[in-house]
Amino acid sequence: MNRKNKETKLIFTAVGLLFAVFLMIPVIGLLAKSFLGENGFTFAFYREVFGTKGFVRALGNSFLISGISALVTTALAFFMAYTVNYTNADRRIKKIIGAVAVLPMFLPTITYGFAIIYSFGKEGLLTKILGRQLFPIYGFNGLLLGYVIYTLPVCYVLVSNAMAYIDKKFMTVSRLMGDNAFTTFRMTVVRPLLGTLAASFVQAFFLSFTDFGIPAAVGGQFEVLASVLYRQMLGSVPNFNNGAVVAMVMLIPSVVSIVLLKYLEKYNVRYNRIAQEDLKKSPVRDIIFGCFSVLICIGIVSIFAVIFVIPFVEEWPYRIHFTMENIWKVIRDTELFDVYMNSIYVAFYTAVFGTLIVYGSALVTARSQVNKWFKQVIDGIAMVTNTIPGMVLGLAFLFCFSGSSLQNTFLILVICNTIHFFSTPYLMMKESLAKLNASWETTAMLMGDSWIKTILRVVTPNAISTIIRVFSYYFINAMVTISAVIFLAGARTMVITTKIKQLQYYNKYNEIFILSLLLLFTNMAAKFLLNCLADRKSRSGENVKKETHRTQIASAKMRTARRVIAVFAAAVLVISTVSLGSGGRNSQLVVIYSNADDEAVEAIKQTLDENGYQGKYILQTFGTSELGGKLLAEGKNLEADLITMSTFYIDSAQEQNQMFQEITFPVNTTEEFPSYCAPITAQEGALIINTKVMESSGLPVPKSIKDLADPIYKDMISVTDVSSSSTAWLLLQALIDAYGENEAKELLAAIYENAGPHVEDSGSGPLKKVRAGEAAIGFGLRHQAAADKKAGLPIDYIDPAEGNFSLTESLAVLAKDTKREQTAMEMAQCIIENGRKKLQETYPNALYKGETTDPENASANPKTYKEMLTVELLEKHQKLSEECK
Repeated sequence: MNRKNKETKLIFTAVGLLFAVFLMIPVIGLLAKSFLGENGFTFAFYREVFGTKGFVRALGNSFLISGISALVTTALAFFMAYTVNYTNADRRIKKIIGAVAVLPMFLPTITYGFAIIYSFGKEGLLTKILGRQLFPIYGFNGLLLGYVIYTLPVCYVLVSNAMAYIDKKFMTVSRLMGDNAFTTFRMTVVRPLLGTLAASFVQAFFLSFTDFGIPAAVGGQFEVLASVLYRQMLGSVPNFNNGAVVAMVMLIPSVVSIVLLKYLEKYNVRYNRIAQEDLKKSPVRDIIFGCFSVLICIGIVSIFAVIFVIPFVEEWPYRIHFTMENIWKVIRDTELFDVYMNSIYVAFYTAVFGTLIVYGSALVTARSQVNKWFKQVIDGIAMVTNTIPGMVLGLAFLFCFSGSSLQNTFLILVICNTIHFFSTPYLMMKESLAKLNASWETTAMLMGDSWIKTILRVVTPNAISTIIRVFSYYFINAMVTISAVIFLAGARTMVITTKIKQLQYYNKYNEIFILSLLLLFTNMAAKFLLNCLADRKSRSGENVKKETHRTQIASAKMRTARRVIAVFAAAVLVISTVSLGSGGRNSQLVVIYSNADDEAVEAIKQTLDENGYQGKYILQTFGTSELGGKLLAEGKNLEADLITMSTFYIDSAQEQNQMFQEITFPVNTTEEFPSYCAPITAQEGALIINTKVMESSGLPVPKSIKDLADPIYKDMISVTDVSSSSTAWLLLQALIDAYGENEAKELLAAIYENAGPHVEDSGSGPLKKVRAGEAAIGFGLRHQAAADKKAGLPIDYIDPAEGNFSLTESLAVLAKDTKREQTAMEMAQCIIENGRKKLQETYPNALYKGETTDPENASANPKTYKEMLTVELLEKHQKLSEECK
């Protein structure tokens, strides 16, 4: 066996092991979870999931919206690519089309949804400019718009690149043969592109089918599979086995996509030589295609224009005055700066590792003589990673590596991103290497050089521009991804996209848009600089080829090779010194996980900072369902040392995992609480109204939750879904307590009907809709509405006649036997003993002996549900809610 084969087989072994450990094993584990119950192998989870009408409806919705959006996107991409490649439109217009077509790839998909709301919503920027709302944005319309924007860059690049390699001389031949314009178009443009157009449709369909970010913002009642998966895994009561079933169903399009893409390869038309033909002059064609493409570009830019407006407005849409305070606030927030630096860190090392893996893999398949089986394995890996959903990969990692040393580290984020985005850069690298002179290795071997020397001295310098583009692809995608890393990022390793998801729960859209701008500018700068470097290297390579003196060629290549080696050596050195396997920031800091609202979080921080704990902790906020999912999924392996969470969740997690330490300080509550937690707040539900919208719509002010069932409020109310938010439980408790289960079901069905697209997954969702003017009335948390009213917004709240039911939130210390455990217990005591006064300013209900409820801030009719609040009771009420939909 010659040395060359040994080296390539070694590379193949390393790549194979990486994907076996971090792709095959996690996915197999996820598959097993969908079949393995407490009593062994079972199909019960599949029967349960498929027996749910909501799942079947979501599955059908996913196929419908993904198919239509893929068709629309492919058509738009073809139109824009045709303008660039087959018309004589102005060169500047062509550059604008190319730049705008790929613009959305610089932003995370979850931002698209928020941009759509603030552009086309009832109080959106474009709505105000045009004087009317163009179309309802929640559900099918919003998803279609979001998916088209999301998938357009991929489709445009695919189609435009393929068009650039079509030999245009056949158009002349067709015209000389007497073919009419349509026949010429069909035979010389469409026919060579059939494979690419079909691949574009498949790619757009799959990206839409598996996306989570857009449905999270504008999905409304048009539920899709990705949102079902998220709710199963991180809903108010997570069901991991059912979630595994949904994940497996999401893999079905992956398998179909692999087969289709493989089949469609035979339709790709390749030309030995590309003739540069002058296009036939047709001013009418140029004007029509140019104008329509420019209109598409204007549409894309106008949607994202709102991102540049909202952060500079005091309070959209009520106080439209220019301000820089929102920007300065984010700049001053060290937590957000740390998150941004985490994103840069993860993206850089993803690009480094990813480029190395891609380059090694492409060398095996394009520059070696190893057995075809080795090459087919790597090609198969590329096909699988191209179609496996990011959410499925993230879940597989979550189940496989929870409790391991990889959990909550930067390394697991880097590995996940490297695998998730492997396919496209691998194909780029493979194609580039395949085009290089195939005799270089043979010549070098005859001259006595080893294979590795040939790769470093000859192949790498000639492929350097593609290597840089691969680095760029990994960096940008790692910056904007959310679907996989949302399950894997911890408090110390939080990145921008997962932080945006957290900020959504608190309606902090200024921060969301500012972080989105930061992502946009960072990615555009990276793309520009890396493209300039790649183009420079490409031109340098062409100049080197024109030189005739062999020593000059060898010298130039050696210089370039040394630079490449130095760059990667430096990267490896940094990786070895700055451990990716660490948990991020200072491991001695106490990590606090909290589902608390912004007011409570600020009170907790202020209390800790004023009592000597400033700089000694990291406080990471989550939505209730997300934190509940992490509690039940990770148990004792949870990153946090101290949590604040809904009490019934803490009870359930303790029963399941025995994960909390006994409270060691006195807890003198007015009611009995478990010994492992201490209550910090009691949150009450209330009706929330937008006084401005109520007045303009001529709606009567409701007095009770029952009033929301009146048809007069059709499409004007917003409530939460108890399947994904515990806030909705407050409404359900009030209905059942006041009217009994039977009448409560009738009323809830009518309320859901009136809510239409405004049934939200987040507890703050109704307030968000009411605040934005999308709905007139909502049911949400009383204190949030009170804060908005106090801030001068047109928001008011009504204590419903059925009563203000409440949920308590408590703190608990995780039993970890570490030095941080004692500090966490001291912090917990500090919050209870020194922070309750501050917390009662927002949450007035007395919880401890000696406290009193401020009558001016108290609710009109505080009530407690007749049964003890448990996860089992919540599941019972969830089933009741599902029957009402």
